[in-house]
Amino acid sequence: MTTNLGASDGRLRWGILGTGLIAGLQTQDLLENGFIVQAVGSRTMDASQRFSQKFGIPTAHESYAQLVADPSVDIIYVATPHPFHHEHALLALNAGKHVLVEKPFTMNAREAREVIDLAQQRGLVALEAMWTRFLPHMVRIRQIVADSKLGQLRKVVASHNQSLPTDPRHRLNALELGGGALLDLGIYPVSFAVDLLGTPSSIQASGAMTVTGVDRQTATIFQYPTGEQAMLDCELDAPGANRAVIIGTEGWIDIESVWYTPTSFTVYDRMDNVLERFEQSVTGRGMQFQAAELEQLIQTGRTQSDLLPSAQSIAIMELLDEIRRQIGLRYAADRI
Repeated sequence: MTTNLGASDGRLRWGILGTGLIAGLQTQDLLENGFIVQAVGSRTMDASQRFSQKFGIPTAHESYAQLVADPSVDIIYVATPHPFHHEHALLALNAGKHVLVEKPFTMNAREAREVIDLAQQRGLVALEAMWTRFLPHMVRIRQIVADSKLGQLRKVVASHNQSLPTDPRHRLNALELGGGALLDLGIYPVSFAVDLLGTPSSIQASGAMTVTGVDRQTATIFQYPTGEQAMLDCELDAPGANRAVIIGTEGWIDIESVWYTPTSFTVYDRMDNVLERFEQSVTGRGMQFQAAELEQLIQTGRTQSDLLPSAQSIAIMELLDEIRRQIGLRYAADRI
């Protein structure tokens, strides 16, 4: 596997589909690390031009269809609200473009399978933009676990709690826009647990809902066939420490706040002696590493990432589907 340094050689050109907050964050990290952002597309020319002017992007398109049809674009970053990821990923793939699809990958596992199936049929890359997976501290943590420095893994504990807008009209609180803590925040600890422990054999989930019908907070326990557990929680209207802990029979790792962003961690042995201290300096927010992974896949002729395979993105959506079933959270896409 090639080393991901979070930079680009400038041979591939990006198109940004959507002009919201997350699109801006990804674009800034791309530009600061040598990636070529060639075009942007929005629902209106006005929004597209504002975005292109802000970031110095050469081409502004007045529709998503025009963006994906642009022959000067190789990769589309899908950054629209959750319910549109499926539609816009398929749009780009059908136009022959590789896609980096913002998380949650889709609204449910059915939609995820459709995106992955089309990408495989077309020989294209469809990578989930779970940026945490590709950060340097996560790469090092996987190495430590693989080298059995913690002994046998027993438990993963991770939280993602934030104090976010409570306006019922805000996307985060709107059922029709895929709102709720689970898909925006809970997906981070869920993906983290799957990364380290794999797919659980059983799930226990509990949630509390807002007046708009989305989950305000959700707590989940993953149980594994040989006894491992993951204890995961998320909340959208109250802040928290946002740390994570990995516990093994011979030691443990304390990942500092905010664990899913570029941060530091400490490895302890079973007597709490420090075995390793990891610190890092990352340019920008750290979203360039997922983009570099996608470019490396294309340039090496691969369509599957070792760090986040397509099958695992589908499996994560299946877990989120089951958690939602248990807490009673349903979206329009579930009834199609």
